[in-house]
Amino acid sequence: MIWKPHATVAAIIERDNHFLVVEEKSDGQIVFNQPAGHLDPDESFLDAVIRETREETAWRLHPEAITGLYRWKQPETNRTFVRVAFCGHCDDHRPDQKLDKGILRAVWMTRDELIAQPDKLRSPMVIRCIDDYLSGKRYPIDLLVDI
Repeated sequence: MIWKPHATVAAIIERDNHFLVVEEKSDGQIVFNQPAGHLDPDESFLDAVIRETREETAWRLHPEAITGLYRWKQPETNRTFVRVAFCGHCDDHRPDQKLDKGILRAVWMTRDELIAQPDKLRSPMVIRCIDDYLSGKRYPIDLLVDI
């Protein structure tokens, strides 16, 4: 059997000390996560994070840097996720756009508001990505190469 981790992306977007997150239903629970998701076939990491942000929040993302690469093994399922997290800014909000399946709403929250509800975080990557962003971690987007 060949081990196959799930390739995912996430967007870290800050405005006035608030982060754009989604409230979503996952495995029967209501949780908070960054705008995030899996790559589609033949899709680059960059295209995926722009698409996922639009689908889940109705905002257009302008990625500026990579804040980190993360590997996380979900304890309940033993599935492994590899996440590329991007930071950037957004514009062109479309409030009437229907959000992706499972997304209840997009909301701006502070880090403190998120850590006050640890049981509502989809994974430990949510806070880790924010903390890496806040600590100034930035890597060039051209680190990612499609061949």
